Amino acid sequence: MGKLYSALFLAALVVASRAELAWQTNFEAAKEQAKKEDKVVLVDFTGSDWCGYCIRLKKAVWDKPEFAKFAEKSLVLVELDFPHNKKLPADLKKQNDKLQDKYHIEGFPTIVLLDGDGKELGRMEGYEGDNVDSYIKRLEKIIATKSPAKAKS
Repeated sequence: MGKLYSALFLAALVVASRAELAWQTNFEAAKEQAKKEDKVVLVDFTGSDWCGYCIRLKKAVWDKPEFAKFAEKSLVLVELDFPHNKKLPADLKKQNDKLQDKYHIEGFPTIVLLDGDGKELGRMEGYEGDNVDSYIKRLEKIIATKSPAKAKS
């Protein structure tokens, strides 16, 4: 019986350690949250149901607990999807198309890092097979270019 409880306890720990990421689809709300929390907006322009590199990036980086831990401290996550096999609501498709034009997105995946005002800090185009740790290091280099929050008087 003791082994069963130990196994259940370990299983519960594993499940608890797998943080679920909160990917938003509302770009304006994400910018407001980033301003309020002094975080960077990470925008994932993706073809979630057809783009092979997008799917690989999700499995190798986004779905890892190390990324979830990093994102929770530093990022507001936004997924702007351009699927082939599912239909987006008209307002969401319109927003995504507008942002694709605004940020000159030519391929998927493209990751754009922005400050809370929507100013681009940097981007990463494509996915070259990075593991989660090297991908986080690349993100940290871009995030380091963000100006510190202005002191509130």
